[in-house]
Amino acid sequence: MAGAVVMLNDVSAWGQELDGVARRIGARFPRSETRDRVRAYLIGLLGPVQRKNSWQVAEQIGDAAPYDVQYLLSRSEWDPEAVRDDLRDYVVGGLGDADAVLILDETGFLKKGTHSAGVARQYTGTAERIENAQVGVFLASANRHGTAFIDRALYLPNEWTDDPARCERASKKSRTAVGN
Repeated sequence: MAGAVVMLNDVSAWGQELDGVARRIGARFPRSETRDRVRAYLIGLLGPVQRKNSWQVAEQIGDAAPYDVQYLLSRSEWDPEAVRDDLRDYVVGGLGDADAVLILDETGFLKKGTHSAGVARQYTGTAERIENAQVGVFLASANRHGTAFIDRALYLPNEWTDDPARCERASKKSRTAVGN
C-alpha cells in the first residue's frame, strides 16, 4: 500500500510474528545460543541490505564480523530440510488461499570455474545464452495475501549426475569452504 501509515501496533505485531517464526524454526537448533542467533539472522534477512551475504547480514544485525552468521548456517547442528518444511507450513498457514498459484522458475548463477556443484556450460536466462553457470530451481506461492518462496533445488546436469566421484569432490570442497 503506497502511502500507508504504519502504526506502533503494526510494528509490535510484526515483532511478535517474527518472534513466533524464530521460535518455530529455532526449535530445530539444539543449542540455546544458536537459537538466539536465529532471530537476529532473520532480522538481517529482512533488512534493506542489497546482497544477503554473511558480511552484510552481520553488519545489518550489529556484528563486527560474519563469524556468528557463518557458524549458524554452516557449523551449527540443524536440518535445513526440516527448517524449510517449518517455513513452508508457516507460509501456507498464513498465506494459504484456494486461489493461490505456484510459480516455478530457474535462476542461473554465472561461474568462472567448474568445481562448484552443478556448474556446467548450460543455458541460463540470467545471461540469455549458454554460459558456465549453476542453475537453481525455485518454487513460490502467490495469492492476494502475498508471495513467498516455498522450495528450492540445485539443478544437476547429466555431466554431474553421471560422475559420482565429481559430485563427492564438490561436496567435500563445499563442506571445507563453509567451515573456514
